[in-house]
Amino acid sequence: MMLGSEQKYRSWVEVDLDNFAANLREIKRLIGEGVDFMQTVKADAYGHGAIEISHAALREGARMLGVANADEGVQLRVSGIEAPIVILGPSTLPEIPDMIKYNLTPSVSDAGFAGALEKNLARASRTLSVHVEVDTGMGRGGTMHSEAMDLIRHIKTLPHIHLEGLFSHFAASERTTPCNDQQWRLFSGLLSDLRRSGIDIPVKHMDNSGAILNYPALKLEMARPGIMTYGIYPSEETENKARLAPVMSFKTTIVLVKEFPAGYGIGYNSTYVTQDKTRVATIPVGYGDGYPFVLSNQGEALIRGRRAPVIGRVSMDMCTLDVTHIPDCAVGDEVVLLGRQQSEYISANAIAAKAQTISYEILCALGKRAPRVFLQKGKTDAVEPRLRRIFVPGEEKSIARIDNIIRHCFQTRTRSEELGDAIYYEMFETLFGKEDRQLELRSSFRYDIAIAQLTESAEPRRRADAYYQLKTHVEYKKTIRSDVFMIGCASDSEQLAALIEDEHCEYRWILGGDDLVMERDFTVEKMRIDGEDIPMTGAKKTSRGYEVWFGSGKLKSKVNTDVKIEIEILTKKAKGNRTFPVYLLYPTRGLEINFHYENANLKNVRAESFFAGRHPQAAIQASRGKSVKIRISSEEWIFPTSGVIFIWDV
Repeated sequence: MMLGSEQKYRSWVEVDLDNFAANLREIKRLIGEGVDFMQTVKADAYGHGAIEISHAALREGARMLGVANADEGVQLRVSGIEAPIVILGPSTLPEIPDMIKYNLTPSVSDAGFAGALEKNLARASRTLSVHVEVDTGMGRGGTMHSEAMDLIRHIKTLPHIHLEGLFSHFAASERTTPCNDQQWRLFSGLLSDLRRSGIDIPVKHMDNSGAILNYPALKLEMARPGIMTYGIYPSEETENKARLAPVMSFKTTIVLVKEFPAGYGIGYNSTYVTQDKTRVATIPVGYGDGYPFVLSNQGEALIRGRRAPVIGRVSMDMCTLDVTHIPDCAVGDEVVLLGRQQSEYISANAIAAKAQTISYEILCALGKRAPRVFLQKGKTDAVEPRLRRIFVPGEEKSIARIDNIIRHCFQTRTRSEELGDAIYYEMFETLFGKEDRQLELRSSFRYDIAIAQLTESAEPRRRADAYYQLKTHVEYKKTIRSDVFMIGCASDSEQLAALIEDEHCEYRWILGGDDLVMERDFTVEKMRIDGEDIPMTGAKKTSRGYEVWFGSGKLKSKVNTDVKIEIEILTKKAKGNRTFPVYLLYPTRGLEINFHYENANLKNVRAESFFAGRHPQAAIQASRGKSVKIRISSEEWIFPTSGVIFIWDV
């Protein structure tokens, strides 16, 4: 995907969520219907973006998520994820408070940690699930297999700890070796001992990516895939055992193109010297972005579907490519360092082979200071910010984080991603309008409507019989953003929507009636700000209706300050329509609406109100034959879309 001009990143990582979902479906096919899976998302989901990857995995049926430490688990929790999160390795004592606070599942490898966890849980009057890790040959985390029964029996005596899981880890599952067979025998023996002892542990897991492919007969309650979910085969031996699609691409752009004569040194210490006239492109990627220094003078990139070699040293923030054979390349061209461009492809395994490392390290390191762009069906689904894998305590208070939490809360409450998103976007569209528009807050909203019969002296008899006269006075307080305002009149809902989109439209009206003319029958009699009349600067009919403009240079000093706005409108209303609605399109604090009808001969006037907010209780006061008043306390907020509809008989 070539990013649009509005996405101005120096470099970016593309994460294809469709390929990720396809890989998970392939894994589910391999493990079978009776086996659950835990999605491994440690190290920022192997560099892919743990938050979005976790949500995608859960949508595909992941039962649990696996992380490396408590901070990674907290990051997922504050992003709205409620699924079980297992810390896959020995935890430290300082992590215990966060494990309890955020309901994270620790791995237990020794009795000392289990005892400390029990004390903290008892103090907090909480219980917590744990998984016991067993070392069957990895020689890293976990209790020794020969001591596992004693640790399990001890944990079973701790009242605040629920022993939910038991697992081990293959040391060389990417290939078939006798060592793997030995590890499986040891773990199977422990499971047999547990059954004989009557100890039930609900979830057992040992199969990682390599074991899923190389040992399909080893079935437990749950599998724990990692690298293969991201489209990378654990080894060449496993490449014909599954259909996987790469998920990550790392891309940048050319920032400079120069031509050098023969004998010119390129980069630090001139480790590359041009042999002939050479065209060189500079890209803004270096070892600070996770592109390995060892690829100096041996890495490759893709430009316009052709391979371009890295020449000179890879520096911290830049490296240089020989593009002599790509004469049409230019500044701004897309450069692919990992991934596909046209018919060419650079894989993580290929980069790892040149860097003398493994694909895991390449995925975790590449683009570590670039945003992650998540793609679904070829379109940008979401963008995670730069330095995403760094978790800052308290970041849940940030605007972006709050927005993400709200969105996922709606998804959880509705149990539907589609419905949750619809509510989220509708709410924010109602409150904020366009992305670049600030939230409008209004207070002390007063709306006075006077409806009366038209007199024959003022209007021809036919019009007087068909219409009422309406005089409306609107006032409220708000922060103004401009010294120019427009009052709009629309003839239909399409024009009304267009007026609402204009940030200068302070108030809008819809005029109904077959023979009404907006220029004649809609009059803005007055507009005041802080008690001062604002002059009308013009009126015109446009594609979105009739616009009346007001402005004054005196208002420049009031921009970005709170003012009182008053608007008076004189218009007409068809008698055939026996309702009059008042809608609130912006969050409003305090409300009073007065409907005066004593001069209109209306009967059975009543008000149907609908107010959104925390405690919006409207007080209704009616004076029979004269008026209806709706009032909400000045201390209460009313949220869009709220309002009142006055209904009557004639």
